[in-house]
Amino acid sequence: MTIQLTKGDITKIKVDAIVNAANSSLLGGGGVDGAIHRAGGPKILEECIQIRNRQGGCKTGEAVITTGGNLPAKYVIHTVGPVWHGGDKREEELLHNAYTNSLRLAEENNVTSIAFPNISTGIYGFPKQRAAEIAVKAVSDFKASTLKQVFFVCFDDENYNIYKLLGVEAV
Repeated sequence: MTIQLTKGDITKIKVDAIVNAANSSLLGGGGVDGAIHRAGGPKILEECIQIRNRQGGCKTGEAVITTGGNLPAKYVIHTVGPVWHGGDKREEELLHNAYTNSLRLAEENNVTSIAFPNISTGIYGFPKQRAAEIAVKAVSDFKASTLKQVFFVCFDDENYNIYKLLGVEAV
């Protein structure tokens, strides 16, 4: 499995699945969540509502999957990262779980390529350096069978440079 870094808009990446940094309601929001819902169209929201009706949303650290709608990706894996509260509320463990559970769900759906945004580092306030370290470790430690390519897609220079300094190969 290769792990690579790119800068840009995750809604335009051509992979089997993109990961959405969702909120627990699964109804869209700001940041990457809002961008994915806008670009993907109403089908994603319809499936998110069905999931909510079935299980009441998505808990922090968990993941669910929907169609990619109008996106180049076949699937969107919605995961809920933790809100940063200073680090004493299991935030690091929950962020690791968000990555691991997204990867597990990708494997269950025979996904060969996946793209992650910088989960929890926007409005949720997770320190970017530590979040990147957790993301890289979670992906590196994951034992993949179907997954061949993992991309970290950074929207801004700050996150991009952090991943680059961690040794993630840029493409």
